[in-house]
Order: sequence, then C-alpha cells, then structure tokens
Amino acid sequence: MAFRPASALVYRLAMTTILDLAGTKWSGQGELWLDPLGNQADVCDCTIEVAKDAIDYRWSHEGKPHTGRIALRPEGADFTDTFHAPTTMSFVAKAPTWCVVDLFGTYECGGPPWGWRILLSLRPTGELVLQMTNIAPWGEAHRAVRMICKRSGEA
Repeated sequence: MAFRPASALVYRLAMTTILDLAGTKWSGQGELWLDPLGNQADVCDCTIEVAKDAIDYRWSHEGKPHTGRIALRPEGADFTDTFHAPTTMSFVAKAPTWCVVDLFGTYECGGPPWGWRILLSLRPTGELVLQMTNIAPWGEAHRAVRMICKRSGEA
C-alpha cells in the first residue's frame, strides 16, 4: 500500500526548509524540564528568530533571562545556550527527517558521554516547535526543552 499524506498542507509543511523560514520571528511559550521523571515543566515566554544560517532564541528560568544560538553549518551546527551549554557544542545533522532541523551532539558530565538532540519543526497548524532532548548513555531520552511559537513578524 502506497503512503498518501493526509492532506497537501501536511505534505507541503513536511518539506519546509530553513530557507523557507529565514527572516522570520516567532513568539510563544517555552517549557523547561528539570524534573528527572519529565513530569513537571517550568514555563516561560520565549522568542525564536530564524535566519538562513542560524536560529536564535530567548527564554527565562526563575526570572533570569537566557539566550541560545544554533549556528548552522552544511554538516551540522554549533550550539550555545547561557543555561544549557555556555561552551560551544558541536552537532552533526541527522539523516533527512521530517524536521526542518535535526541535530545530534554529545557532552561530558563525568562518565560516559551523554547525548543532546535538537529538533526544529513546523506543525501543520503553523506553530514553530524547537525541542531539545537529553539522552542518557544507555539510550533513554529525557525531555529538556520545548518552545512552541506562533509567527510574530519578520526579522
């Protein structure tokens, strides 16, 4: 049986590229999971700006503002975040997926390296979603960040 998308809109959005979103601004709500079980999220306002070669975002935790940048390269990206990664982390691009951006990197925290995955997706309803997942050395994924934003203008 051949795959048939639910609608032309879903198919078109699945083919969205970073260049399609370049020059846009987004605002919405961010969620930060520090609960080891992933059941409780701290919520804040957030913004995302997309350029052809970078994704910049702003958010806060406990009233303290934070910023992050995903500087895109042909083979991956360099990631910094004032809360999660004050020192630049290098990421590789995952094989083509349904996401606009799909990146994976590792970091050291004593013992085997941990993984960090970053996804940028555009929902069929028009929201831009930036997700970050922490991956334990044994392969279990834990929610870390999710920002759900609506388009608010041009950068």
